[in-house]
Amino acid sequence: MFNKRTKIKNLLSAAETGKEVTVMGWVRTFRNNQFIALNDGSTNQNLQVVAALGLLNDETLKRITTGASLKVMGELVASLGKGQSVELKATSIEILGDSDAEQYPLQPKKHSLEFLREIAHLRFRTNTFGAVFRVRHTLAFAVHKFFNDKGFIYLHTPIITASDAEGAGETFRVTTLPLNNAPHDEDGNINFKEDFFGKSTNLTVSGQLEGELAAMAFSDIYTFGPTFRAENSNTTRHLAEFWMIEPEMAFYDIEDNMNLAEEFIRYIIQYAIDNNKDDLEFLAQRLLDEEKQLPQDKRSELGLIEKLEFVLKNAFERITYTEAIDILLNSAAYKKKKFKYDVEWGIDLQSEHERYLVEKHFKKPVIVTGYPEQIKAFYMRMNDDGKTVAAMDILAPGIGEIVGGSQREERLDKLTARMQKMHVPIDEMQWYLDTRRFGSVPHAGFGLGFERMVQFVTGMTNIRDVIPFARTPKNCEF
Repeated sequence: MFNKRTKIKNLLSAAETGKEVTVMGWVRTFRNNQFIALNDGSTNQNLQVVAALGLLNDETLKRITTGASLKVMGELVASLGKGQSVELKATSIEILGDSDAEQYPLQPKKHSLEFLREIAHLRFRTNTFGAVFRVRHTLAFAVHKFFNDKGFIYLHTPIITASDAEGAGETFRVTTLPLNNAPHDEDGNINFKEDFFGKSTNLTVSGQLEGELAAMAFSDIYTFGPTFRAENSNTTRHLAEFWMIEPEMAFYDIEDNMNLAEEFIRYIIQYAIDNNKDDLEFLAQRLLDEEKQLPQDKRSELGLIEKLEFVLKNAFERITYTEAIDILLNSAAYKKKKFKYDVEWGIDLQSEHERYLVEKHFKKPVIVTGYPEQIKAFYMRMNDDGKTVAAMDILAPGIGEIVGGSQREERLDKLTARMQKMHVPIDEMQWYLDTRRFGSVPHAGFGLGFERMVQFVTGMTNIRDVIPFARTPKNCEF
């Protein structure tokens, strides 16, 4: 029976010899017609299987190739070789699936990340991506555990929506209308009344607005699901489809919001350290080896695990947007014209500005608050100065913005005035405004891009390498 197998991770951690066990996995290497390195994905560590000479016939030996899948039964014995405490002395080996050695693209050698993106359906079988996606799993589990333990309600917000929460307009249209013969109204516009939903719809860019509705009943909720942005951005930090974590909390102000976000980030990092030590150590060594090819000034000052522990041990720096602009204007980088984008009060901070604040100036995560109203969304609470809103972004080393949030505008008159100013259709948003009409309360929330968090924890430099199947401009494989 297949469910009688034992996972390799459990065998290696227990290291109990003298047991009869059954393992199943894929061949990483096979040498001297005797020693098989078997891996089942539960850990990066291989189990050495020893096939005594004469156990297998020549035809079977030829079929044990890299990538082939095996079922092995035998006795777990102490290993005499370096690097493992136990090995499996095989009594029977059954080949479950062959792998043509001439065609299998993952030979036992170092492959570039660019090459592995081209065969993303197989890259899970490498050590790097095995480690990355086990860490991703742990972080996802930690997200749910953190909020569940705090009494939050997990809310599933819609994937298809008629609203654009950010007001950006960069959305993917959802329609069943024929593209080559769409119906038009009297003014020549596409008549979406004849579409499936009877109106124009798109893939969601955020579950926040729907989350606010639930927070007005449950107090504390969170969403964790896919979101979509139709930005034509071919960068190492943008995806067209990504996962977002968005808590919304009633009876919270901006300071409560910052405190929760900082606690949340620390918690999930600690959870990964506690549960994926081997994977993180592997990724730390991988990053160290990769950075040896870079000039000294481009290398990280801290190793991956040291960086994570530094975040855990040091309070996040908290500054206002105005203070951030002053720091940038007075920086050597600005004075020597090293920034690609200009710096002045009112700009939306670019990644290079965010990373300067985090990596060069403060050398730790930074929370920036009090952004100019004109560069932030309509739902953010107006500050008393009449120029800024109660927004907060958390900036992380190596990435820049990792969290964006705000205290929401709970005052109906202020919110409708802002919506009019930003040309947000008030008539279509009456359902949202009802939360301000009936028992409005101060409330706040934030969004954390899950893939950027995985990037931060794993040290991977390209966001396409921390999501199983990346969706980017001109790329939608699988």
